[in-house]
Amino acid sequence: MDLLIDIILKAGRSAVELSLFVLLPVMVVMLALMRLLEAWGALDWLVARLTPWLRPVGLSGLGVFAALQINFVSFAAPVATLSMMEQRGVSSRHLAATLAMVMAMAQANASFPLAARGLQLGTVLLLSLLGGLLAAALTYHGFGRHLDGCEQTQDESLPHPQAETPKGALDVINRAGAEAFRIALGAMPMLVLSLVAVTALTAAGAVGGLTRLLGPLLSQAGIDPLLILPSLTKYLAGGNAMFAVMDEMRRQGVVSATLLNASAGWLIHPLDLPGLAVLLSAGKRVAQVWKPAVLGALAGIALRTLGHVWLS
Repeated sequence: MDLLIDIILKAGRSAVELSLFVLLPVMVVMLALMRLLEAWGALDWLVARLTPWLRPVGLSGLGVFAALQINFVSFAAPVATLSMMEQRGVSSRHLAATLAMVMAMAQANASFPLAARGLQLGTVLLLSLLGGLLAAALTYHGFGRHLDGCEQTQDESLPHPQAETPKGALDVINRAGAEAFRIALGAMPMLVLSLVAVTALTAAGAVGGLTRLLGPLLSQAGIDPLLILPSLTKYLAGGNAMFAVMDEMRRQGVVSATLLNASAGWLIHPLDLPGLAVLLSAGKRVAQVWKPAVLGALAGIALRTLGHVWLS
């Protein structure tokens, strides 16, 4: 019992430090920047000019905005956009392409904090874009070609506050800060539970046993067995939990910056059990197109994984 209490207290301390001193500052800055650009109309301008170029791969104006949200806010940010797309009559085929793109791209709540641990953010964002576009194109023209492609007349502009005065800009920043605080606090329970589970499994020898069992096979395939622990954490508990584990491994010197960058395509995206559950909560039609979207996302993740391995 003393050992369990010690594990819980250490995990809680680590989770609070990660949430308040790593995740929160990054989210405050990125959200404030995104919300100011949104309030000044810069994002509307960007979306309007990118949309004609991205329509051939199945993305609408709102789909472009979802891509910006996943890359620069968090994995949960596109949920509101996906819900809005469904309500405004976007076709199921376009919804599937957008969902696939979101699931294949790098989530900001993991990529930006890990940049402080040696992650090459520019490479992550570039390969995230390429993987997302491939996922959308394959879903729209391949895996989801049987879906309904008819769209209702839709308004692709997004409602947002204005920041034409200093007071308006300050209000936007304050709202962004409050939103970032909610994200950081919302991540804390999962961080605590995942760190407790990982620490307990490690202390019980389960992770070591699995590593000894799979290590030789992974080594023959050119995969570092050190990735077993963050991979299990990622796909069962989500990106925030993976970030917590990888951050601890980097601080202890167990994982090198080279390995972190090589594994970024495999580990940093929202296609895991918690991420899938959150994204599919956007609406009924969004949930109905999950199968072709997942297939497209897997192709995009494969491209990103190969790209990171090749560039690392």
